[in-house]
This record gives sequence, C-alpha cells and structure tokens, in this order.
Amino acid sequence: MAVPMNIGALLQSEIIEDAADKDEGVCVLGIFGKSAMQPGSAKDSLINTLADKHVFSLFGNDDTDSTGGGTSIQAYYNQENRVLYLVLTSVFDNRHLIRACESLTAGLGHAEAHEFWKGAEKDHCLQLLYLFSLCHVLLLVHPTCSFDVTYDRMFRALDALRQKALPLLRSAIKDSPVSKEWKLNCRPCPPRLLFVFHMNGALRVGSTGNGTDGSGVDKPKKHSPRRRMQHALEDQIYRIFRKSRVLTNQSSNCLFTVPANQAFVYVVPGPDEDLIGSLLGHLRSNCVLRESEGSTPAPRQRRYQQMRHSNRQPSFNVESSLSSGGQLVDCTLKEFLWQHVELVLTKKGFDDSVGRNPQPSHFELPTYSKWVQAAYRLYQVMIENSEDDAAEISLKVQGQLKVLEGFLDADAKFSENRCQKALPLAHSAYQSNLPHNYTTTVHKNQLAQALRVYSQHARGVAFQRYALQLHEDCYKFWSNGHQLCEERSLTDQHCVHKFHLLPKPGEKPEMDHNPPILYHNSRGRSTSSCNCGRKQSPREDPFDIQAANYDFYQMLEEKCCGKLERINFPVFQASTPDPAPASDEVPRPGEVPPSGEADRLKEKETSTHTPGDSTSLSLALSLGQSTDSLGTYGDGAEGQEKRPSLVDRQPSTVEYLPGMLHSGCPKGLLPKFSSWSLVKLGPAKAYNSLTGLEQPGFLPGSAFLLPWDVVIRSRSEEDVGSLEPLDGGPASWPAPNKAAAGKRGSAGGIGRGRRRDDVARAFVGFEYEDSRGRRFLSSGPDKVVKVLGQGGPKEPATRCLNSDMPLYIPSPAQGRGIKPHYAQLARLFVVVPDAPLEIVLNPQVQPGPPPCPIFHPEQPEVVLPPDGLWVLRFPYAYVTDRGPCYPPKENQPLANFRVLRGILRANTTSSTPQ
Repeated sequence: MAVPMNIGALLQSEIIEDAADKDEGVCVLGIFGKSAMQPGSAKDSLINTLADKHVFSLFGNDDTDSTGGGTSIQAYYNQENRVLYLVLTSVFDNRHLIRACESLTAGLGHAEAHEFWKGAEKDHCLQLLYLFSLCHVLLLVHPTCSFDVTYDRMFRALDALRQKALPLLRSAIKDSPVSKEWKLNCRPCPPRLLFVFHMNGALRVGSTGNGTDGSGVDKPKKHSPRRRMQHALEDQIYRIFRKSRVLTNQSSNCLFTVPANQAFVYVVPGPDEDLIGSLLGHLRSNCVLRESEGSTPAPRQRRYQQMRHSNRQPSFNVESSLSSGGQLVDCTLKEFLWQHVELVLTKKGFDDSVGRNPQPSHFELPTYSKWVQAAYRLYQVMIENSEDDAAEISLKVQGQLKVLEGFLDADAKFSENRCQKALPLAHSAYQSNLPHNYTTTVHKNQLAQALRVYSQHARGVAFQRYALQLHEDCYKFWSNGHQLCEERSLTDQHCVHKFHLLPKPGEKPEMDHNPPILYHNSRGRSTSSCNCGRKQSPREDPFDIQAANYDFYQMLEEKCCGKLERINFPVFQASTPDPAPASDEVPRPGEVPPSGEADRLKEKETSTHTPGDSTSLSLALSLGQSTDSLGTYGDGAEGQEKRPSLVDRQPSTVEYLPGMLHSGCPKGLLPKFSSWSLVKLGPAKAYNSLTGLEQPGFLPGSAFLLPWDVVIRSRSEEDVGSLEPLDGGPASWPAPNKAAAGKRGSAGGIGRGRRRDDVARAFVGFEYEDSRGRRFLSSGPDKVVKVLGQGGPKEPATRCLNSDMPLYIPSPAQGRGIKPHYAQLARLFVVVPDAPLEIVLNPQVQPGPPPCPIFHPEQPEVVLPPDGLWVLRFPYAYVTDRGPCYPPKENQPLANFRVLRGILRANTTSSTPQ
C-alpha cells in the first residue's frame, strides 16, 4: 500500500499480502488530535517519521482529505512493520476547519452556526469511538506543550456513549471471526493512549542548568528540560484522569489505559529554522545509509533491519541523542512509540491494571483479514449508515448520540436551563391583565410584552428555539377557548362572543358545539325609528347590511307604516332559480375600460349632465327661478330630460349586486333589497307649521320643518314679472324708470305687490337621530332648529338646500363620557304643496373622505307627487365592496362625511318649454 486511502475504501479493497506474513498479526495504531494554523499537519508528519517514507505531504496538499471539510479517517498499512496507521482528521485540523468555514453561508444565525459546529463535533466523537473500538495503541497529538483539559470531558462523554452503544455493537460483530472477549467487549483490547506534544519553540534552553549550590557552581541535571517536561505532563494527565474517574484500577472497564511503568508522554522539539535544509540533510543521510547496506535483506529479516535502521538514524524532528553534562539520552519518537508497538506484535499485551488485586485484561492480535471483517461491520453501523441489515442498528447508534450533549455542549446546556427559567416569567407576562376572550391585536400586544420579558432573562444559543416555543404556547393558550370573534359590526364594534360559526339557513344556534354556532353580537343596542318616524324601537348592533338597512325596518312596518303609500325603488328581479352575485371583474372607477366600451360610454356621458350643471340648476330652481330665466342653461335642462341616462339601461335578471348601489358600481346591476325608503305620511295639510311634527323622540322645539317658498307661474297672468324670484337676482331687476315690485316687503318673505298664487310654500326638514333615539331637525350645517314659541321657525330652507349637509353632527344632548356622541342624518321630510309644482328628489351621500364613493338610491331622481308629506329614510349603514364605511372617529373631521347639495329641485308643471 503505497499511498493512504479512506478507511471505507481500505475495508472494501483487497490488499495482497506475502504468504509468510499472511498469518502474522497486525498492530493497529490510531492517531487523532488537533493541529496548529500552519501549512503542514503534525499528524501527517508523524506518519512520515514513523514509516520513514514520504506518505503524507508536509506542505498541506490535501488531496487525501475528504470533500466538504467533514470528519474522515485516512488509513495507511505498512506491511513491513505490520502496523496499520489510522489518522482521524476533523474540524480540529486547520485544513478541515477552513473548509467548514467556507461552507457556512453568510446569513446563518448564531443558533444555526452553533448547531453546525456541534454536529461536526458529534461526528468527530463517533469516529473517535470507532478508533477506540479497533486500535491497540492511540496517539493524541497536540500542537502545544500544555494539556487541553477539554479532552477529559470528551473522554467521559465517549465512555458514556460506549456503555450505551455496547449492546448494539455486540449485535453488529456477533458473526465476525474474532474471539469471544472481542465480541463481548467490542474491541481487541483496552487501547493504550499515548500523548505527543509539540514544543513550538516554547523551550529554548542551553546546555547550562538552572540550579546552583551555595558556592555558585551549577549542578548538572540528570534529565534534560524536555524530559522533565514530559514527566511533569505525565503526572498532571494521570492525576486529572484519576480524579475524573476516566482511569480506574481495572483497565478492562476503562475507555483506554496508560502504562504504569512506561513513558506515555513525548514532547517533540520545535522545528529547525531552515525546514528545507533539514529535509535535504535527512534525505542525504538516508541515501548514504541505504548505499552502505548493500544487499537486500531476506524477508524474515525485514523487521530486524527496519528496527536497526531506525535506531541508527534518528528522525529529523528530534534533538541530538548525545548527552551533555552527564544527562541521560533523550529517546526518539520512534523509540518512544516502538516500545509499545513491540508489546502488541509480540502478543504480550498491556497489563495496566493497578491496585491490590489487579485483573488481567483481554488482548488479541488479529490478522489483517480478521481485523478487516470486524472493522467493516462496525464501519457499517457507526459511520457508513448503510441501508442493509445494519441500517436499524445504525439508527439506534445515532439515537444514542444524545448522551454527548450533556458532556460536550456545556454552553448549550446552560442556555437551555436559562431559557427554561425565563419561559414561566414570559407566560406570566402574557397572561397578566387579560380578559377571558380577546382579539388578535390584544394577543400580539401581550405576546410582544412576553417576548420583552423573555429577552431580559434568556441567553445563549437556545434563545431562538425557546422564543418559538413561547410563540406556540401563547397561541395555543389564545386559541384554546380564549379567542374572540374578529368580526366587527357596521358601527365598528367587536363581537363579544368567542370564536364561533354562523348558523346556516334553517339552523338553530348551538352553544355546546365546538366551536359554538352563534350569531354575531357586540352587546351594543341603540334606539331607532321606523321608515316614517312615528314609532321607535330598540335594535341590536348590525353586522350585515341587510340587518342594518332592511330587516329592522321591515319588522317595524308590520306595526306602523306597512299600509302607507310609498314609492318603491327598483330592486333585482331574478329570472333564474339560482341567481349569482356579480363578479369583481368589472372596471372600477379610475380604471380604463375596454376600447369598444369606452366610445359607447363617452357618448352616453356626453348626453348626461355634469355634477356642476346639476348643482347650478338645482340652486337656481331652489331660489325660485324657472327654466325661462336660465337662458342657455334652460336648453341644457330640457336636453337632459329628453336624452336617456346611462343607468336607464335594462338591469340584469341573472346577476345581482351583492352590496349597496354607489357611484363605483358597475352599470346594469341592482341589489336584492333597497337600503332606502320613501313613504307618504299623508297630504300636505297633515303637517301643521304651528305644532311641527308630532312624532316621538324629538327634542323640545326642534320638530319644525323649514319653509321653502318656490315661485310658480300664475295661471291667469302672462307677464314675465310673475316669474321673478324672491332673492333679488338678475331676473328681478326692474326696467328703466320703473320701481321694483315688492320693495317694501321683507327680504325673505312675500312682497306686497306679488299675487298670492305666484308662490307655493313647501317645507323641508333634515332629521338627525342619535343612538339613544333622540331626534332633532337642522336648519343648516351647524345649527339645530330651536323654536321657543308658536309660529314655526323663521329661517328658510334655502341654506340647507344650497350647501352640503353633514352626515354626522355632535348630538346636542351629550352624555357624561368624554367621547363625543354623534347624531346621524336619518330622514328627510318634504311637504309638497297642492300646486302646479314638481319637486325632484336626488339624494347623494358621501360617507367618508375621498376616494369614498357616492351612494344614491336605485332610482337616482324621483319626482314627488304634489299634495303630500313625504319621508325619505336614509340608510343606517353604508357598505362598499371593500368593507363598511365606519362612523367618524374623534380625530376625523365631520366635513368629510356629507350629503351633497342639490338633494331637492323644483320644476313648475305649467311652464312652457323654450
């Protein structure tokens, strides 16, 4: 075998031996340890010294290293000496350490990196146990001349692992051709452990001693400084191992032994200054020695000649063997090692037991073929992890590696203990001041507090793992009966039930079900009036749009306003048994429609009036101007009535609109129910302007509608002067040299010179209602109607109609709490007189800041018939396809929640189109 190879390749290859040496035993020598950060490996150079051959490269050429920087065992069989060298390399060697560092990724965390290094250390321990199970002699190589006490902890871990895995190893080699003692103890003998330390220039002592007598004359020392260091290290190592009970009196029970009467520590002197020169000198002397030998020795004399050669020519790594000043001669490394190897090759064995009654330990010197068979069985179980019959035993051996954790990973053990103590503190911080059921937001806040407490006490590599466990524990606690329903009502209140399911159609609520089957409930109750406002009733906080805008009012219609005359808004009429809601694949506002549809939409949009035109038109008519006084805008108004609107298309009978109708909805879709209501309380005379609305819930003096005087054309007069408005606009300017009519009258009343049938008086009232059922009418965006005596309010309705009315205003009857209490626009009362007059209703509500859409009824414009007291009920809640539009918070301006002006427009029925 000329070159070293991996142990797996060696066990599976066939080595041809000489017939004379085939039956001779083989000594197995294992080498392990650490290496310094230098080009060459100390373990490789030892093999070269012991074999007197250039087996391993001295300059760090790692052709024989395993790929990936992992642990590996290199084998070299010297048939001449009958010694098999096994060299263990791992991350404790510089070349493998560099490869392992290169394999680590840049983003690897502290815990993952720690796990990687501890995994490499476990692999090293397992392969080291493999060496302790097969070798007769083991060499521990250390790059310095001081003993590393971490070996004591590692040897105790290996001993514990060996005791745990011993039954498994016995079953693995039960069919091997070895002795019963080998099968019982799973090793040929208790291996003898030797220590080789490298000086690395630590001792540079001259020939003179350091001791003097009283006369000042130096005393010669019996031993050299290096040998005295070896003796001191032997005493130190033996004392440490005996104290930790790694070494006991009976050697058969120990992981390894050390000789009692032989040296087991050797200190290699530091290298020469000129390494190349030393190599050349060693090569020159070796060649001269070979030439002087002359003939080739016989096969039987091979071992003798080798020993003779090694004794005559010292290695280049050792000091001079000559004594100076009467000192004993320092032996070479080969002499130091060969005294132990000869005990193996001569089958004498090791008698390292001490005490009063020492028991001899078993010893066997196997042939190479027998050793290979036993070694291959253990290799399959401990290293290879094969998939044959030994796979089950291999998995069990890997499971026993947990024994190493307590011995080798002290910092991880400390971290685990520390994190385990911090977990109860974190759990207590999470559960402090918790309600029985709580939402995700509360869970996250409490979890953040628990993590802060945990991070104050937890340390080490187990921090992340126990932090994840804290996450899981807190989530399990929350989901195990403490999870609150996450649904929010349309008034932005949480459901108070724990996590539950909604009942299916026809299914009854069931509390005992897991999870329970319940309806949503926020425990919020309010008082609302019916469609007409004549009856009030408490209502639950709604969670869906149908309960908020339809079901509650349908329930009250049976008791109050079910028989009243009404104008029904168009709703979805199904033509199929299973209608489906409309999909979301329609163009939203701001999106570009398809090119074919864009032209068609542009044509229809040009035929409709713009919001600015509608506003100016309604403003002029609300001030009493007829279409005759609008000039060019009158033509636009007539054109608007003649041209079809975009929403006049035939609605779909297959798909319905799942939510409320607003400006962002696709055209041609209607909801299943209307969120608006328009009913007639009675004729116009049903409202008495002296007493106001006689309905429950109104604050005192706030139930009076505002007068709205609208100029109409006289039936018997044809002059244009009858069309003059009341506000002194351009149409009412007098002709030259003529006095203006009605000059003596009041600014807001009817002029004395105007006839009675020129003006029709209507009444308008914007009613607000809070959650406690208190109602009042508003005379402007920031003013509540307040009439102290009889006669009705003095303010006209012009201000309300010409401005955006707020959807929410602060309630005049605030509670004791700090939080403001808002009242919502609930109804619009309109008294249409019995006159040739048409009042057009066009409500538009924007319940939030832009880009909130504008909500309107299913029929945007409704003509109110004359002689009637009409009530328009606004929706209780506004919901888009993206969710509900919640009421304003404390920091939100109320001006963003509004009803657009132009809600009412007056037209005279007898006006001649122009």
